[in-house]
Amino acid sequence: MWVSLLLIVAFSGPGTGDDSMRAQIVASERAGLDCLKSGDVATFAGLIADDAVFVGSRGPASKAEVVRHTADFRLADYSMDDIRFVPVSADSGLIAYKISETGTAHGKDFAAQVYVSALWVRRQGKWVCLFSQETVAR
Repeated sequence: MWVSLLLIVAFSGPGTGDDSMRAQIVASERAGLDCLKSGDVATFAGLIADDAVFVGSRGPASKAEVVRHTADFRLADYSMDDIRFVPVSADSGLIAYKISETGTAHGKDFAAQVYVSALWVRRQGKWVCLFSQETVAR
C-alpha cells in the first residue's frame, strides 16, 4: 500500500488534475465543518459515505453514530492549517490538517486543536467522506 501511495505521489505532478481534486476535497471538508457551525445535520450526513468509518478518542464509529453525536455538537469557529493532500486514485484523495476550533458539545464550551485526516471518494459524481480520524494536538 505504501509503495502504491508513493508511486501515485511520484507520478502526480502539476497539471494532472491533482490541484483541482485537492480544491474539491478541501471544499467538501469545509462544507462539512460549516454544517457543524450552522447545525445543518442533514447536509452534514449527506457528505458522509453510508459505509464510512470515523475514528476518534472513543474508537471507531459508523456514519449513524457520527451523525447522532453531532446533534449535541456545534462549532462556533474553526480554522484549518497546514493542509496536506495525497491523491489516492482518480476518484479519491486524502487530506490531513490541523484544526483549531471552538464551540459547544453537550452544553459545554470547548476550545481544541486537533489533527485530522480524511479520505474522500467521488461516488456517482459526488464527494463523500469514507474515513476520518481525529487526534487531539498536544
